[in-house]
Amino acid sequence: MESNHRHHKRIDLLDYLRGFALMGIILVNIGPLLEINEPAPADSLDFSYWRFLYLFVEGRFYTMFTFLFGVGFYIFLTRANAKGKNGYILFLRRMASLFVIGLVHVKFHPGEALALYAVCGLIILPFYKANKLMNLVFGTLMLIAFAIFSIKIFMVVPLMLLGIAAGQYRVFEKTKTKKIAVFTGVMLALSAAGLIVQAQYAPVQLGVATEATYLQEQHFISIGIAIGPIVSAFYAGLLLLLMQRRFFQKLFSPLKSYGRMALTNYVSQTILILLAGNAFDLFSQISYLQTLNLCVAIYVIQFMFSSVWLRYFRYGPLEWVWRIVTYWDIPPMRK
Repeated sequence: MESNHRHHKRIDLLDYLRGFALMGIILVNIGPLLEINEPAPADSLDFSYWRFLYLFVEGRFYTMFTFLFGVGFYIFLTRANAKGKNGYILFLRRMASLFVIGLVHVKFHPGEALALYAVCGLIILPFYKANKLMNLVFGTLMLIAFAIFSIKIFMVVPLMLLGIAAGQYRVFEKTKTKKIAVFTGVMLALSAAGLIVQAQYAPVQLGVATEATYLQEQHFISIGIAIGPIVSAFYAGLLLLLMQRRFFQKLFSPLKSYGRMALTNYVSQTILILLAGNAFDLFSQISYLQTLNLCVAIYVIQFMFSSVWLRYFRYGPLEWVWRIVTYWDIPPMRK
């Protein structure tokens, strides 16, 4: 019974984290989707929110989402193999179907990640059988190298690799509060140092056509990308610490449903943003701060939908389709 309870608890932790990551992703994605204007003047709330986004949100949540993809990848293969199925064949089908969903999604959302995740999933497949220490060390070194050069797209593979290592080390099965606290404390110190450095380069105004201001803005953004994994590790550690308390498990319970339907919610974020953009003619008309209001409205819709849906059904709509293609089998949808 104990192992079964742990098994469920681990899944819960991952779902809370996935839901949390999705909440951050939309805040960044909404800008390019609605062709948002640069904030001005420099002392406006809009400008302050832009700075807040680039200090605390941009590059912080997709890193968490990518890492969790690696964890999920490891768990999926391990469980499939444990059930006596050919995990590799199932995984290849799973990535192929994810790639197709990504190809459709990218038509509406040019910066989307699913097709990239599918390709990177195949790249890291050989590492599933590799030694866990090797995965941890190699993933960390590779991440540091790409972070130094702020190459966001290349950071996907090492982040997934670290996710596999976390699965191999059973990080989410054996959550020890003391270890999480130490990890979170270290990441807090590193994040604070990184953010202090990044804040030094925060531009005082945007959209000014001088080379110096443009370079400063780019420098500010690239430092943000470089420290992204550290800040997101702090966020994840903090959430895991809070989740050790019953009170926070209850308080954040909507996150769990939201994260369980991560694929459906990720794609429907795009749908809802574009629907709102067309319905209210928001393209190139909306400010940074106004996008926050729209995101909050989307959170409310998605949280309510996820909670109600999972009360009656086992899987989210897209998760169900994904399962059918993966297993060549139609699982029962109703609870």
